[in-house]
Amino acid sequence: MRWTNMLFLLPLGACSTAALPPAASAQLPAEAMAPQAPLMPTRILDRAAADRLLAADGATLQWIGWDTRGVVRVVEENGTIRLDAAQDQPDGPGRMSVSGTVEEIGADYFVLNGTIRITDTPDAGRQCSADKLWHFAVTQNRPYWRLREFEWCDGLTDYIDIYMAKAG
Repeated sequence: MRWTNMLFLLPLGACSTAALPPAASAQLPAEAMAPQAPLMPTRILDRAAADRLLAADGATLQWIGWDTRGVVRVVEENGTIRLDAAQDQPDGPGRMSVSGTVEEIGADYFVLNGTIRITDTPDAGRQCSADKLWHFAVTQNRPYWRLREFEWCDGLTDYIDIYMAKAG
């Protein structure tokens, strides 16, 4: 019986690969990799804070560096705020990405339902990825929201910051 099943599969070896999806090395946009949670309106407890987040101006992970910020895109559609951010190591393979929807925003914090990924930093081969509720907060009057779950992956302390736009 086994040989019969295997013989049935042999003709498949001659099938064309033209219709196969792109190779695994193809990059997907951040939105395609993000979790697709039900889009509930963001609870906005402080409109000024929401406006600051919508004008965010960069994202960093300390292992990659604070000198050159990564990109951040924050949009509000139909009452839901969505955040996508990434930072690539300029001289290596390290990468950090944040993607999700903001569930709540207050005067000095926001809660993000989404995915954070860190790869190849600070060490080659490091792979961290989690999909959950994340808490970001402004502390000590700093010009950014910092991820409050510091040691969420493998015991290393990761400082992920989302920067407010400079005033003026």
